[in-house]
Amino acid sequence: MASSRLFNNIGRLGIGLAIAGGAINSMLYNVDGGHRAVIFDRFQGVKPDVIGEGTHFMIPWLHRPIIFDIRTRPRSIPSITGTKDLQTINITLRILYRPRAEI
Repeated sequence: MASSRLFNNIGRLGIGLAIAGGAINSMLYNVDGGHRAVIFDRFQGVKPDVIGEGTHFMIPWLHRPIIFDIRTRPRSIPSITGTKDLQTINITLRILYRPRAEI
């Protein structure tokens, strides 16, 4: 009798901890290095704050983080052009760009 009561209490405690852990897990989000986030609010739209790297809290149903990559990325633009002596030259321009993240 006492052992069944003990197992019932342990089972209730385990279920309670699992529900609490799931709720806390759904309230957290991570912003990795080289990324930034903005928060979309269902009632107010996109909030003006830029969220930096780290672990942050949110309200699960109300907020949704939108994560952007702000690392420098290359882009190559090839171009074929002609010279005065009618020869063809291949030129490739490499551009490094990244979005401006203002905190």
